[in-house]
Amino acid sequence: MRSPADFISQRSLGVDASGIRKVFDLAAKLKDPINLSIGQPDFDVPDPAKNAAIAAIRAGRNAYTPTQGIETLRQRLRKDLSAEYGRDVGEVLITSGVSGGLFLAILATINPGDEAVFLDPYFVMYKHLLTLAGGRAVAVDSYPDFRFHADRVENAITPRTKLLMLNSPSNPTGAVLSQADVDAAVAIARKHDLLIISDEIYEPFCYDGAAGHIPSAARSYDRTIALRGFSKSHAMTGWRLGYAAGPAEIIAQMTKLQQYTFVCAPAPLQHAALAATDISMAHAAAAYARKRDLVYGRLSKVFEVVRPQGAFYIFPKAPAGMSGTEFAARALEKNVLIIPGNVFSERDTHFRISYATTDEKLASGCDVLCSLAR
Repeated sequence: MRSPADFISQRSLGVDASGIRKVFDLAAKLKDPINLSIGQPDFDVPDPAKNAAIAAIRAGRNAYTPTQGIETLRQRLRKDLSAEYGRDVGEVLITSGVSGGLFLAILATINPGDEAVFLDPYFVMYKHLLTLAGGRAVAVDSYPDFRFHADRVENAITPRTKLLMLNSPSNPTGAVLSQADVDAAVAIARKHDLLIISDEIYEPFCYDGAAGHIPSAARSYDRTIALRGFSKSHAMTGWRLGYAAGPAEIIAQMTKLQQYTFVCAPAPLQHAALAATDISMAHAAAAYARKRDLVYGRLSKVFEVVRPQGAFYIFPKAPAGMSGTEFAARALEKNVLIIPGNVFSERDTHFRISYATTDEKLASGCDVLCSLAR
């Protein structure tokens, strides 16, 4: 007789449990840890968005929406993105978070054996979603500066390459692609006839004079699927609301796949997202710029670290002679939670800190980490 384990698919076994979730589970068992691991805003959903959600629920807007999302939200996002990019962005699909958008975009475009290229370090889902789709993840080393090195990316392209995946601002490094970087990426995509997936979930959080709209491949390359959402910008992580914009043919296939997976994004929360589009979050971006300065100022005295330009992460190098995993274990002994770099990379030389927490916890956590490195 087969055991329960015998029923598990090879597809499932080919994907590791998230290293981030392991740390989250660990955090739940610790007493008041200094948690610098979680990639979640430390402010709450703005009241106008909360009120719009409550009003939608009370008004009975709790049934399924069209799979592609409510028309008013889709058209507002299409209008705003088209104005930002300077061209019609194509169709818009409301997704269950940007993670849902990534899943649908990869399923809609990747055949078994197809390759997707992206920079290393990378958002943890890229590699595993490609594995689930039967594709091959090709991570291109961007150390030590975490920039877009066009020659390295070019060398990774093969006849099987189908996607070029960009993430700016980056999780986990906080790097932001410059206009020259984006132009180089678009040139490679044109030359090799690739589709670009541009993960722009942290778009509102850019610093050092980069405030405003980030350079995006979607401005100049119409074969781009742009992915954005409300989870980070408006602290709606648990509301699961994102959106994808791009060529109608691909968005149509993503919509079809959504019918058989997520069905639709949460109905009343889509109405709340429409209200959120009119809420400025500049104050949150300013707060994270200040926190970035705080954490970088402390860590750069002890660690080798690249100053992040966006998002709310910093990715220091572990002390000499120690891996990221070993250093994270030492930090845990001092009740400080960080994520080892091998969760996001083929290397295990760095560690990720989220500075989306209070100034007090940031200062205390940085002091502990610096003391461990000395």
